[in-house]
Amino acid sequence: MMRNIGSFIGSIFKSPYGVVLIATAMWHGVVWWFKIPFNPVISVVVFLLDMVVAFIFVDRLTYFFSQFVLPIQNPKDRQKIFERVQTFDTGGRGPTLFVKNGRVIKHPGEEDKRGPGVIVLDTASAVVLRTDTQIIGPVGPGVRFTEGNQYIASDLGVDLRPQWQYIGPHKTDQPFLNPISNPKVFNDIERRRLETVGLTRDGFEVSPTISIKYRIKRPPRNQPTESGVLSRYEYDPTSVRNAIVREVIELGKSSNKRDRMEWNKLPTHLVVNVWREYIRKFKLEDLFIAKQSEENGLQVIEEMLNKRLKQAEVNTLNEVGQKTGASQESLEFIQLKLRGIEVMEVRIHNVMYDQGMEEHYVKQWSGEWLKNAKKEEDQLNEQEQLTEKLARITAAKNFARLATKNFVAAQMPKDEYTLLENLIQPLKETLLLENRTKSEMDLEVKRLEDIGKWLLVNKADQSQRQGHSR
Repeated sequence: MMRNIGSFIGSIFKSPYGVVLIATAMWHGVVWWFKIPFNPVISVVVFLLDMVVAFIFVDRLTYFFSQFVLPIQNPKDRQKIFERVQTFDTGGRGPTLFVKNGRVIKHPGEEDKRGPGVIVLDTASAVVLRTDTQIIGPVGPGVRFTEGNQYIASDLGVDLRPQWQYIGPHKTDQPFLNPISNPKVFNDIERRRLETVGLTRDGFEVSPTISIKYRIKRPPRNQPTESGVLSRYEYDPTSVRNAIVREVIELGKSSNKRDRMEWNKLPTHLVVNVWREYIRKFKLEDLFIAKQSEENGLQVIEEMLNKRLKQAEVNTLNEVGQKTGASQESLEFIQLKLRGIEVMEVRIHNVMYDQGMEEHYVKQWSGEWLKNAKKEEDQLNEQEQLTEKLARITAAKNFARLATKNFVAAQMPKDEYTLLENLIQPLKETLLLENRTKSEMDLEVKRLEDIGKWLLVNKADQSQRQGHSR
């Protein structure tokens, strides 16, 4: 008790009013010691005037310097920060909080305070205020002064920046290899594996790493907040309110306990459910081999994941993972829209499964590859034979057409030399015109020229013999 009394007296002496009181007491003590006469009424009046002057002086200085505590810009906020500074040491103040990147920074016990408070939010943060009975509304980047019964609706604020979340095993985990001796490491790896594990149509466990990029939905046009702050991340009050206020209840499988799902967990929850829905439509080998289309199973699933979370309507897949051409409403997109969230990108990578199954399928693929290669070889040989036969038929037709080019049914040559000459001449001209750059045809042209010379010599000898016989 004595300590409290001493602290109270000490606090008075540290204040301007204590200074005035001490100065007055010391002055009158000196006057009394030296027996200087004084008027008690005048002394009391002067003392009261000094106290009034000290009060006005302290009040105005507090008002002036309180404006520099926070980045405020209007007279209304100046008055509010002045009131908060006045009540700071009295114990009647409310919480003083700072929100950075959607995370509420506070001292222990600060959130339990009730009274006029202040919240400072950086340009990437937003929160929702409420009382015990109602929702007050969203608060964007800047400074917000709270009243006595107002507090932040959720321990988790809203980060306006695009967010990346990775679920599933790490690249170095290898959960399907030999058991790990360290229980803690094994439990961590097993927990990450179970985050995305799914069963294929032929009953094999597959656990990939899935990355999701998402953000709070942005407004059509960026506008300043109530504090006059224009955030580069485009604050949308409606989306922030929906993200915090609208609830999604998750039922715990082990404890059967209903837990409220935070807004930043909803995208990963929906992605995992859709992943497990589609993985059941494919066999293990179908995930890596494209059969009836240019995309393998993993590419189809990744495409459908992005559509289900980014589009109002999507195409459907049948029970074996083939596109049906029909469309259906995307419930996942609707849930995200109602919660004020938009997914920007979903990626599947680092797919893990039992290594023993991998060796089994490698052997199976090798056998199928040899079988397919042999089949393709037979098809190529058969096609080559057909092409060769067709080329011979085409060459025979062309030869016949060229050889009979100079023959007319009404004017057939009378002697065999003219007949042979008309047969050879078109062939020779065609070879000379179409094969000028091919040296291997020179021999054939020379042979045709020799035949032509032989025809000329024999045709002349025959004419001479016919002339002698006459």
